[in-house]
Amino acid sequence: MERQELIKKYIEFFEKKGHKVIPNSSLIPENDPTVLFTTAGMHPLVPFLIGQKHPLGERIVGVQRCIRTGDIDQVGDTIHHTFFEMLGNWSLGDYSKNEAIEYSFEFLTKILKIPKEKLAVSVFAGNKDAKKDSESEKKWLELGIPKEKIAFLLKENNWWGPAGLTGPCGPDTEMFYWKAKNKSPPKIFDPNDENWVEIWNDVFMEYNKEKNGNYVEAKQKNIDTGMGVERTVAILNGFEDNYETKMWKPIIKKVEGLSKKKYRGNEKPMRIIADHIKASVFIISDGVMPSNNERGYVLRRLIRRAVRYGRTLNLKNFTSKIAEPIFKIYSDYKFDKKRILDEFEKEEERFEKTLEKGLKILKKESDLVHGNNLFSGKKAFLLYQSYGFPIEITKEILGEEGIDVDEKSFHEELSKHQELSRTASTGKFKSGLIDESKKTTRLHTTTHLLNEALRKILDKKITQKGSNITSDRLRFDFNFPRKLTEEEKKKIENWINDKIKKNLSVKKEEMKLDTALKSGAQSEFGTKYPEIVSVYTIFDEKNPKKFVSKEICTGPHVKKLEELGKFKILKEESSSAGVRRIKAVLK
Repeated sequence: MERQELIKKYIEFFEKKGHKVIPNSSLIPENDPTVLFTTAGMHPLVPFLIGQKHPLGERIVGVQRCIRTGDIDQVGDTIHHTFFEMLGNWSLGDYSKNEAIEYSFEFLTKILKIPKEKLAVSVFAGNKDAKKDSESEKKWLELGIPKEKIAFLLKENNWWGPAGLTGPCGPDTEMFYWKAKNKSPPKIFDPNDENWVEIWNDVFMEYNKEKNGNYVEAKQKNIDTGMGVERTVAILNGFEDNYETKMWKPIIKKVEGLSKKKYRGNEKPMRIIADHIKASVFIISDGVMPSNNERGYVLRRLIRRAVRYGRTLNLKNFTSKIAEPIFKIYSDYKFDKKRILDEFEKEEERFEKTLEKGLKILKKESDLVHGNNLFSGKKAFLLYQSYGFPIEITKEILGEEGIDVDEKSFHEELSKHQELSRTASTGKFKSGLIDESKKTTRLHTTTHLLNEALRKILDKKITQKGSNITSDRLRFDFNFPRKLTEEEKKKIENWINDKIKKNLSVKKEEMKLDTALKSGAQSEFGTKYPEIVSVYTIFDEKNPKKFVSKEICTGPHVKKLEELGKFKILKEESSSAGVRRIKAVLK
């Protein structure tokens, strides 16, 4: 079974169980400041996991593209990937863990035909905050999983969340598959045996963690499940190495052809190159360009790390060539191939120009380290600033020589020159799962006004290209070919503040997607929407038929514009070719 067939079978199975299909969302989370990228299928569903009603109901299913950079150092083995697709089914306050487990077991054994003997499970052992999950154990026993194949594990193994400091969380039960071909699965499940590979995870969001650290029972109990497409396809095709599957093999073949070297014996560099270039294709496709900030920094790090490993295989000017097979593998996605390949070529050229000089300096300076085995953070910063060496690459190269980098002083130097959050290395901020405070709600509504102001004052063809909201400011990206004049910025501010002074109203409606679009509702370019959507309209109650703004959106929003305060543009700048960015606040 290959990728598209697995996805089709999964979706169809849960549709028969009453689930509605949601679209595959962008890698850039919509108005969620807690993460740089969509790291799980649940991210686009955050508002609905904490109580907002989903327009498609309480049972939903989908496949979501994801990026995770927290375990980038593990990329190079057989199973870890930076980019992956996650299959998921969700219950938003509907069915319980019993049904979730039954569905998982039925899909694994009946649809995927995995022998029950090759399955084992883990469940939450309990602690001071939450009780032992005996309910899951009972259900697994009823389904025929023997007691010896059920392991009770601690919180670090069988508990999910919250994603930040607060929010929904709860115990989970994980399903494992015995991958070894040459020996039968043992009678007793040992989670530490590397032949047992996790294939699926059912999370039971039964609790909510509060700011004081207490865990309280959630008002809305949800089911959040996840099955990785890459790992499952490898298992179903009898591969212990994910890179042997058709999702990876053409990319590996391309690396082999360009390097004139075989995969066997060069697994680690070839896997890293394939992984990082695939992830970069999808990140660029969703509107991110290489830079020294946030998502752009992650992208730059991935491309440059691929280039560095390419050099170990004598590869040069290769990244765009390796990207080519990815477009065929994922033919169900739409790519702007020319733009993506151009970005690879430009970034590789930038890095190649300075790589030789940087490596020479790094070698020279590391020879001077001698006995203390600690490389100066100031020197690491100079390599970063002058030669474009991400700190992770400096650490990696020196680590091979047994030398550590003084990261603390590196970041001290970095903070003096620019704002580069260390979160670009982990892909995660430290706030809650999503911030739906009054401040962010106000700014969320303001983005709708800003979108309309840009269309009114600059060009009616302007569309949103991305946004990010924190409790302090909004950031809004839009297509426009040039820098805005001071007069244009003032007009935009005045237009928005005029609507706020008039204290216009905001209403929410749920309708079919085609009805919403025909009614004049704006949508974000390139975004796939479900068949039923939420539409927010800003209008004057004195003339309710005439609206100021109408957008498809998940919320949250204020009800009256007087709640917003005064709008002020802080900065207007280039985001990428043909895309401008506005940062603004409410005072």
